[in-house]
Amino acid sequence: MAKSETRAKNKYNAKNYDRIPLVVKKGKKDELQEIAKGQGESVNGYIKTAIKQKVKADTGKEIEL
Repeated sequence: MAKSETRAKNKYNAKNYDRIPLVVKKGKKDELQEIAKGQGESVNGYIKTAIKQKVKADTGKEIEL
């Protein structure tokens, strides 16, 4: 990928998305990756699914991430 393409993607992402850093204990990242892979998802997708389920359980509302 060309540097200009990367810059364009980064600019788009910065404008359209918020980032939420997640810190976990050593070794848990690998564990989450394996669990997510087993479910056919990326770690990001797996975490987003978990957040959506928790928000729905807590508030009754559906959230789009």
